[in-house]
Amino acid sequence: MTAKTKQMSPVDSAWLHMEEPTNLMMITGVSLLDAPPDFERFRKTLQVRLLTLDRFTMRVVEPVLPVGTPHWEADPNFDLDAHIHRVALPAPGDMAELQRLISDLASTPLDFSKPLWNIHLVENVAGGAAMVLRLHHCIGDGTAMNAVLFRLMDMARDAPIGEVEEPATEAPKPRDFVSTVFKPVRSIGNALRYLAHEGSESLRHPSRIVEGAGAAAEAASIVGRVLLMSPDRETPFKGPLGVQKRVAWSNNVPLSDVKTVTKALGAKVNDVMLSALAGGLRDYLLARNADVSDLEIRAVIPVDLREPQRGIELGNSFGLVFLSLPLSIADPVQRLRETKKRMDAIKQSIEAVTFYSLLSLFGVTPRQVEEQGLNIFGSRATAVVTNVRGPGQALYIAGSKIENIMGWVPQAGHLGLGVSIFSYDGKVSVGVITDAGLVPDPEQITAAFRVRFDELLSIATAPG
Repeated sequence: MTAKTKQMSPVDSAWLHMEEPTNLMMITGVSLLDAPPDFERFRKTLQVRLLTLDRFTMRVVEPVLPVGTPHWEADPNFDLDAHIHRVALPAPGDMAELQRLISDLASTPLDFSKPLWNIHLVENVAGGAAMVLRLHHCIGDGTAMNAVLFRLMDMARDAPIGEVEEPATEAPKPRDFVSTVFKPVRSIGNALRYLAHEGSESLRHPSRIVEGAGAAAEAASIVGRVLLMSPDRETPFKGPLGVQKRVAWSNNVPLSDVKTVTKALGAKVNDVMLSALAGGLRDYLLARNADVSDLEIRAVIPVDLREPQRGIELGNSFGLVFLSLPLSIADPVQRLRETKKRMDAIKQSIEAVTFYSLLSLFGVTPRQVEEQGLNIFGSRATAVVTNVRGPGQALYIAGSKIENIMGWVPQAGHLGLGVSIFSYDGKVSVGVITDAGLVPDPEQITAAFRVRFDELLSIATAPG
C-alpha cells in the first residue's frame, strides 16, 4: 500500500459488503438549522475541517481476486462540489415535505465510483434550512458520524472557520464529553476522546474481559445460544424488503423529563427510552389487529468498544447485542422493570465483543459465506436500535444555529425496522426508518413512542 492507498479493515469490509439494493448500508443524519448557511462559508468549512480526514477523499477499490479485503484509494478526480447538493423543498416546506425528501435520499444508493458520502443543503424548511449528511457504514459507525458532525460545528455563530471548539459540559469522565476547549482542528481526535458512544450505557469493556479459556468458552456459549434461538415471530415489521424506505422522527422529549422518570422509577435513561419504544411498537401492532400475547421481538443494539484514550476515529469499532423487547407487557412500569432487568444482564456479558470478532471474520470470508452468516443472525431479530448521545448544548454550523439533530441507521441482515435515539441540547429525539412495503407509516410508531413516554412521566410525577 502506498501513501495514496490504505487497506480496509475486515470489519469495515464486512459493512461494505452488506450493501444491497433493498438495504443500503448508509447512515443518514439531518441537522435542522434556524436559517440557510452562507454557502461559501459552508463549503470552506467542509474543505478545512472534513477533507483533512482522508476517507472523505478516497474511494473504495475491490481486490482483483475474490480474496482479501478492499482498499481505500485517493480519488484522482475528487471534486468537493460533487458531494454538496443544494435543493429547496416545494411549498409548503413543512416537516412532512422534509420527511419525504429524506425518505427518498435514504432509498438512494451512494455513488461507488466516488468517496462514499454526500451532503444535501435543503432550503425552505419551515422558515429555516436543513443539512442532510449521508455516510456509508464502511467509512464509520454512528459514533464516527457523531464525531464528523461535531467536527463541523462551532460554539458561536461567528466562530472562525479554521477552529473547532468543544462544548462545555460536566467534569471529564469515561464515555462523556470533556469540558475543555480544543481550538486547532488537528486536535479534534483528542477533543472528542470521551464523545458518548452508541448506547449510552457502558457494557463490560474488552479491556476488562478475562482472557483465556474462560472468555473463549463464554464467547462460544454466546454464539451457540444465538444460533439456537428461534427466529423472531412474524409481525408486520418483518418480511421481504423493497427498495423504498420511509423515515420519521418524534417530537422532542426534554432530557430533564427523562431523568425525572429514571429517578422516580429507578432506571437508566436507556431503559426508559427502550421501554417506551417497546410500548410504542406494541401499540402499532395492536392498531393493526396483530396478536401481541407472549410477543417479544429482538432488537440488535450496537455497543461502542473504543477505549476512551483512543479518541474518536473513523471506522467501525462496535459489537452487537441482542435485546428482547417485551411487547406482551401492557403495564408500563412492569415493562420498564423487565426491560431494565434484561439490559442489566447484557451489561455483564461479553456478547458485544464476541459479535465484533464475528464481523471481523465475516470481513475476510467470501461474500456468499458472509451473507449466509448474516442471514442466520438477522433472522433472530426484528430491528436495529441505536442510542447516540450528542452535544449537550446548542451549536452552530457556518453561522446557522443547529436547532435539532436526528439520524437513521441501516438495517443489516435484511431487517426492515431501524430506530435511532439521539440526544442534543437537552432534548431527545427518536428516529424510525422502515421498509415502505412493510410499514408505510413510521410516524405512527414515533407518535406511539411519545404517548408511552408521557405515560411513564405521568406515573413518575404523580403525587405519592
